[in-house]
Amino acid sequence: MKDVLSFVQVMKEITEKEFLHYPDRCEPRHHKTLATTIGIEEQVQIKLQCVSTSTKGRGMASQTEISQSYLVHSEEPYAAIILKHCRDSHCHFCFNELPADSVPCTSCSIPLYCSLHCQMQAGGQQLRNNSKNRGICQNLSSDLEKYVAEITSLKDSDLSIEWIAEHKHECKGVNWPAVLPPEIVLAGRIMVKSIEQKNHNNSNLRETLELSHSYKTVPPESKLDLHIYSIVLLYCLQHSYGFQLPLNGLSMSQLVILISQIMVNSIAIVRMKFRDGYSPSDQAVNFSPAGGAFTSNMEQVRVGQAIYSVASLFNHSCQPNIHAYFISRTLFIRATEHVVVGCPLELSYGPQVGQWDCKDRQKFLKQEYSFRCECSGCSEINESDLVLNAFRCLNPDCFGVVLDSHVVKYENQKFERFHGFPKNCISEPHLQEFNNDGIREVAHKAFANCSFRAAPGHCLCCGAYHDLEASQATVKEAGIYISRLQEEVVSKEVLPTTLSDALRSLDVLKSTLHAFNKGIAEAEDCLAQAFCMIGELQPAMHHCKASIKILEKLYGSNHVVIGYELMKLSSIQLASGENTAAMKSINQLSAIFSCYYGPHADMMLPYLGTLRREACKLGL
Repeated sequence: MKDVLSFVQVMKEITEKEFLHYPDRCEPRHHKTLATTIGIEEQVQIKLQCVSTSTKGRGMASQTEISQSYLVHSEEPYAAIILKHCRDSHCHFCFNELPADSVPCTSCSIPLYCSLHCQMQAGGQQLRNNSKNRGICQNLSSDLEKYVAEITSLKDSDLSIEWIAEHKHECKGVNWPAVLPPEIVLAGRIMVKSIEQKNHNNSNLRETLELSHSYKTVPPESKLDLHIYSIVLLYCLQHSYGFQLPLNGLSMSQLVILISQIMVNSIAIVRMKFRDGYSPSDQAVNFSPAGGAFTSNMEQVRVGQAIYSVASLFNHSCQPNIHAYFISRTLFIRATEHVVVGCPLELSYGPQVGQWDCKDRQKFLKQEYSFRCECSGCSEINESDLVLNAFRCLNPDCFGVVLDSHVVKYENQKFERFHGFPKNCISEPHLQEFNNDGIREVAHKAFANCSFRAAPGHCLCCGAYHDLEASQATVKEAGIYISRLQEEVVSKEVLPTTLSDALRSLDVLKSTLHAFNKGIAEAEDCLAQAFCMIGELQPAMHHCKASIKILEKLYGSNHVVIGYELMKLSSIQLASGENTAAMKSINQLSAIFSCYYGPHADMMLPYLGTLRREACKLGL
């Protein structure tokens, strides 16, 4: 009886110390909502097939037609790693933001977790013998003490082969995972998991991950880095895991190729956040002229890097037809447009048409993923690339674009792919909106002659010369005043003189840059935030609409970026009392976000729910 009473007391103490001290430890933060927001219809998966293309090699396509907003695929990562800059702010397993009572690894203390559940899933030297170390089992018999230790520790057998503890081999009191680059640590996790799977079902890494690599095209100095990192990683794995592969040329080659595969095929796990770090709640938002409106910019922040067995096979396109997002570690992919049978399913690895011009997209993809993009946005003429960083023609009656030498280089490469430029060659639906603005005619006139080559500083329509050196200096000076205003917006102290200088700078930009240059849109957006901050909602609304008009030309009216901007506009409209216009904006942005996020829209964008609830209060 004494042993029984002691056992009950021990279990009570364990419960209090482990679970009551950390109320949400038993489940990862935000994971409950994941299970409850995926409806039965969301479980339906599109039947995918691996296809080969002439320009991109292997990729993924659907064997059936896919409707817009339909869930194409969802998947847990084969292996994942947190990025260094997020180690102190995000959970090392689920990648959600850390709470104040974060849970460290009990052995090495390097990883931090949002809950006990995430700590257990990640592995490491976890809770084994914790009850004994606390001295709370000292009154138990040896048999009961052993039983308590067994039921309060995580057994390897408790996890399926798909959930092999990814931190366990790193958790030996050595800090090499904190020193090596994330992609190298990720390679170690993949290698260890492949060995565990091989022991479980006789598979091997080549059979598990059929990923491409670009080792042959890697510069010699980068190849040297790969080999050095492979040697270092092999030593680390031998020390901390008892690595089964010998330290020889074959093992090193396998790791070199694996790291090359990660460079090309890894997917960045991202989180949405407001650029100024502010996240509105229902209590914080006051939709009134006195309370102002919420106009903070949203951005994607990379928090992790992962390899997904299937999703990593999706190719990149700067004009994607699918959209990827994350809930904890789980990747979801939705179709953003109607996709016909056999059409390649392509997502964006980061840059898109409308966001950056071709030059900057190519530079990013080469640096981050070691390939030159051959998608339609980079190989075919599109008006977004022509106008995004263009200058305006000095001829007041001409709507033509003037390009600098860097943009001209990439656009001429596109032009050389075509012998003639048919008027209907642009296939993107949103580019039809340019008809009334004359952009399509500009492109057609400029490139109808296959011998024509764009020249820096010359209008593509009338040929008039523009002194770009002087114009670039003018734009740079105007940008100083816009940047100064942006700094004051962030600090929430907008001075009248700074606002006046920014307004004059906007006029300078409009007289120098093309009407659809993204720089003008960014200046308009900055002014909208400034006017909103000082309570002048009508000019704030005017500048917000002007920014959206330009962005619709660059991205298309149904792009997710437009949804983010409509959140600002609808907030200003509600604060201004323009409820009917606000409801129209809310309906439009709701349709956009439903396309990109499906039933997860409110979870991904909590402010969307705030806007909807405010509209309901007003009876809209």
